[in-house]
Amino acid sequence: MKRRWLGYAVLVLVAALYIYPFLIQLATAFKTDADATANPLLPWPRDWSFSVFRTLAEQDFPRWAANSVFVSVAITVGRVVFDSLAGYALARLRFRGRRAVFGAVLAVIAVPSVVLLIPKFLVLNQLGMYDSYAGMIVPLLVDGAGVFIMKQFFETVPVSVEEAARIDGAGPLRTFWSVVLPMSKPALITVTILSFQGSWNELPHFIVSRQDPALNTLTSGVATLVSGQLGQGNQFPLKLAAALLMTVPVAVVYFVFSRRFTQGTYEGADK
Repeated sequence: MKRRWLGYAVLVLVAALYIYPFLIQLATAFKTDADATANPLLPWPRDWSFSVFRTLAEQDFPRWAANSVFVSVAITVGRVVFDSLAGYALARLRFRGRRAVFGAVLAVIAVPSVVLLIPKFLVLNQLGMYDSYAGMIVPLLVDGAGVFIMKQFFETVPVSVEEAARIDGAGPLRTFWSVVLPMSKPALITVTILSFQGSWNELPHFIVSRQDPALNTLTSGVATLVSGQLGQGNQFPLKLAAALLMTVPVAVVYFVFSRRFTQGTYEGADK
């Protein structure tokens, strides 16, 4: 019994260590500058203030949020579609050079993304896609990690299920779309969450792919916000209020999709 209570105490302590920074962020967003400076680690504001949210509304924050939603949703949809198609091809289709292609995918995962920033800029500039939504979205439509996740999951799907579909007259694309893909919800949800989170938090690519302030996303917009005129002083409430608002969509996507993580795993087999 004592060991159980000791285990619970350790779990509560670890949970508190993880939750405390978020409570600081939440409380500081509603503090005044003076309160945040005098009591930076106090998990509640002494004087409640909503002035920083009004300041953000007066800036281009709503437009930045709209750009982030549009770009992130487009990238997420593209990655789910293309990563699943590529993963299925590498897992099931037999063609010359399949192992070499998969090795290239693994090599791309190993390359730090910062190394590709200048080549991305040069390619986008040559193709006339620089400073446009297309330049922000197209280079991120396929993700090596997503292809790897989908391939590994597709290899766990029983081959007998696909063979039964072929006996019924289904071709490779019909088998993929109607049988295998519905069985792959856990992998699809994983790719969806990771893709949305990654594109929502993306900053380096959006810096090199555009310069028009109207194309700012939340990450690039907030970076300019806290470094410009409004960035004078520590501005803890302004920065953490912006970070708090940026966190909400990612949390919503995670909780919405995580509830469906284990549902319908073998839907395709039933069909």
